[in-house]
Amino acid sequence: MFYQALKRRPVMHGYDQSLVWSVLLLLAIGLVMVYSASIAAAEVDKDTGFRSSYFLLRHGVFLAIGFGAAFVAFQVPTRVWQQYSPYLFLLGAGLLILVLIPGIGREVNGSRRWLSLFVVNLQPSELAKFFVVLYAADYTVRKAAYMHSLVKGFFPMFVVMLVTGALLLAEPDFGALAVVTAIAMGILFLGGFEWRLFAGLAVMLAIGLVGFILISPYRMARVIGFMDPWKDPYGKGYQLSHSLIAFGRGEWAGVGLGGSVEKLSYLPEAHTDFLMAIIAEEFGFVGISVVVTLFAWLVFRAFAVGIQAAKLERYYSALVAQGIGIWLGVQSVINIGVNMGVLPTKGLTLPLLSFGGSGILANLVALAVLLRIDWENRQLMRGYTV
Repeated sequence: MFYQALKRRPVMHGYDQSLVWSVLLLLAIGLVMVYSASIAAAEVDKDTGFRSSYFLLRHGVFLAIGFGAAFVAFQVPTRVWQQYSPYLFLLGAGLLILVLIPGIGREVNGSRRWLSLFVVNLQPSELAKFFVVLYAADYTVRKAAYMHSLVKGFFPMFVVMLVTGALLLAEPDFGALAVVTAIAMGILFLGGFEWRLFAGLAVMLAIGLVGFILISPYRMARVIGFMDPWKDPYGKGYQLSHSLIAFGRGEWAGVGLGGSVEKLSYLPEAHTDFLMAIIAEEFGFVGISVVVTLFAWLVFRAFAVGIQAAKLERYYSALVAQGIGIWLGVQSVINIGVNMGVLPTKGLTLPLLSFGGSGILANLVALAVLLRIDWENRQLMRGYTV
């Protein structure tokens, strides 16, 4: 089925140019800033061969692979994604299990989140976010008649997400769990889930989250450190305090590209989780505003594409488009919030910008599917079949 879909290449007679340009601008900003933020780290790390361009070259390769995968994903009709969504979800769950097996999963900084592919590492949780979007949308469409029922509508999905959450917590990857939960709950709500039940579940989720933090000394320490990083600036609050220093140094217009001091081995993970802090330091409030505006427009267009699909009675496509918008919006908000010190450290990268092959791959494939949905909408409005 996938092979047959690839043989029928769609012609891009019409597409959302603003969506494409916002993605390209974010990728371009990410490429420049990954290089700027990683030069110092690359020059002092023996694993990089002390080459300043090490992370830039790898990020460029990741982008090339991501664009190739996105091109293939765009050729696949939405109905095929829907048909295979349960199998893709099972594939994602299988990868999450594999990563927990000693000798197969790779452990870094106390977390077992990666599968070694020799040349690169694969992070299954990034692919799982995309597969959850596809599966949750398919589940909601199939169970549309039971969205008012807690037992028939929500409970089966709750069990599936409980298993997924347990696998993510075993890594542990609390940030990915937060994003996956937001995706599943958001799609269920948009799919017509009874709002009173939804509100009750949201309250229960909040209570469970607080309880989960209270019973874990490690997570409690991270929350306390986030609330007052200056209390232990050389220990638990070290990373956040240096991130805040970067924001403070940036002021309105920043210190200029390449002028960051915090990237000189002061701020850990400057080119991954804390890339936004370097953007703030080098380009100030102006740079932050540009990035936030581009993400806001990207999320807006995702929801607009979803609304148009719903008007055409393409409900699965509508939920997938909006699910992708929820995913990118929630993850970017969490990452920026962590960098600014308004949320606890989660270990989430900034979509489309941060260094990381799995994240770039998953983001670009998801956006290709979003662009495909928009293209199919336009074809149907012109009277063509898709």
